[in-house]
Order: sequence, then structure tokens, then C-alpha cells
Amino acid sequence: MKPFSLVCLLAAAALTPAVAQKADPFTGRWDLVVTPKAANVKAYPDWMEVGLKDGAPAVRIQPRSGSAFYAKQFKVEGTHLSLQWDNASITWDLDLKGGKLAGVEKRGASVFGDLAGVRAPLLKRDPPKAWTAAEPIFNGKDLTGWEPTDPALANHWTVKDGELVNESKGANLKTTRKFDDFKLHIEFNCPDDGNSGIYLRGRYEVQVEYEKVDANDKFHSIGSVYSMLSPAVELPRTPGKWESFDITLGGRWLTVVRNGVKTIDNQEIAGTTGGALDSNEGEPGPFYIQGDHTGGMKYRNITIQVPKK
Repeated sequence: MKPFSLVCLLAAAALTPAVAQKADPFTGRWDLVVTPKAANVKAYPDWMEVGLKDGAPAVRIQPRSGSAFYAKQFKVEGTHLSLQWDNASITWDLDLKGGKLAGVEKRGASVFGDLAGVRAPLLKRDPPKAWTAAEPIFNGKDLTGWEPTDPALANHWTVKDGELVNESKGANLKTTRKFDDFKLHIEFNCPDDGNSGIYLRGRYEVQVEYEKVDANDKFHSIGSVYSMLSPAVELPRTPGKWESFDITLGGRWLTVVRNGVKTIDNQEIAGTTGGALDSNEGEPGPFYIQGDHTGGMKYRNITIQVPKK
């Protein structure tokens, strides 16, 4: 295959399945786990999509953090896939056997870690006929039902006047409960130059930010699903004021209403975003709120509805 040059916003559009390459066994989306060789580094999730971009074969990668991007170059030889990141020092070698991927990530000539992958689930299902009544998952009094995603980091989340407040940069905060399909209502107050995010099932980040106007494109600005989906409507910036999200997630399909205006309408989330807790997309997961970027974030009135049984 010919090498592909890196394009800044390649993550903006999902790849088209490589119908013309039916013999290519890698076509589709893959949930990956990287297990570093270093004993003190935990395993973490990655994601990959193999398909077509503008009619040409392409491989899109979502690493453990940051934005999705296209591989600089790649090659398929039977059931072996080799690729090179935008940084030429990082390469993947993957073999497909029994419907699963196994291989290694190299950094330079050294093996950094083992790679394992399974096909990402479609998560296509009918909407529920009814939802339960809204239930608070933040009691406005203390952190009952919430815990840091990483106990080793300093936790600066506290509760003041019925509000969940991150006093300074530190730990992320997650629910102890896990959820599958849901309707989430959450109100937030983001200061000027603030940056946070709300992770759905612990895997898909809805961006919350009021950084400088030109700091982020529409796929990384407030209300986006980070590097995956952009809001269809641009709303006024109101740093330091209370706003709301009403988020419905069924399978991979997402609807976002911000301040009463529908900004994402039943759009598919292709895969995990940077900062995902794991790559087990077919399983329920917690909500988590990002606290490791900036302090000053406030949240309140967090309620959940789930499909009625």
C-alpha cells in the first residue's frame, strides 16, 4: 500500500468500509488493549478502524490520549497488518487469527508492549419503549457514589452548596455504578480557560471547555465528542455561567441537547475517545468527569434515566 500523509482533522469523518477489498480481513473497527512490557505501567485501551478515506485505503487510530489520526503508512500481507504512526518511531505489527488480533507495539527497535484486539461491537439496537423516572446520581451533599479513577492521584473534588467542585487540577472522578443505555441530565459551570469532559460509559468524552476561541476546532470544542463528532449548532460562549447537557446514548447512537438546543442528533460514535478507561465497548461503564486538566469546574443536578424493563 502507498504511504498516507497525516492530515489534522482526519478523525472528523468515519471511514467507509473497504467493500472493494473483500479479501482484506482487517476491514472494520477494532477494540485494542496495549500491555506494556514495563512492570510499573498498566494496560490501557486503543482503537483502530480499517477502511477507505476518499476512496483510498486508510487506517485510523485512537491512542490512549489525545485525538484520533490516520496511520502514516501501513501494509496488509494476508493476515498480517503492519503500520506506522505519524511518529515514525512507533510501529504496530498485528496478526489476525481466529477473529482476534495479536501483535506488538515497537518504539524504535524495542518492543514497548503487546497488542491484543477484538472486533468492536455494532451496538445497534432499537430505542427503548419507555424510560424510568429521573434519578439523582449526585446527592448534592457529599461524594457518595463517586470515586477517583486513579486513587494514586490527589483528589481535589469536593461538594459545596449542592455543587460538585474541582478545586484544582488533580484526579478524575467516576461513578461507582455502571450504565448501559441512558438519558443523562447534567449542569456545568466552566470558567474561562477551563477544560474538562464528561465520559459516557467511561469511554466517550463529551467535551467541556472554554479555552481561547481559536484553541480548538469544532471536533474538540465544547459539546463535541472529542475528535469523533462535532456539534451541528454553535451556541454562544458563556464561561462562568451555568449550562446544561441532556445526553441520550443508545448503543453507539448519541443525541446531545445543550441549553435546550439539539446539537448532535442521533449520530454514531465510531469508537472510544482519548482518556477511555477501557476498550470493552459492549459492556456497561461508569460516568466520569475529567479533573486532570484544570480546576474551577463545577457540576450539579446530575440525574439518570435508564430503559424501563
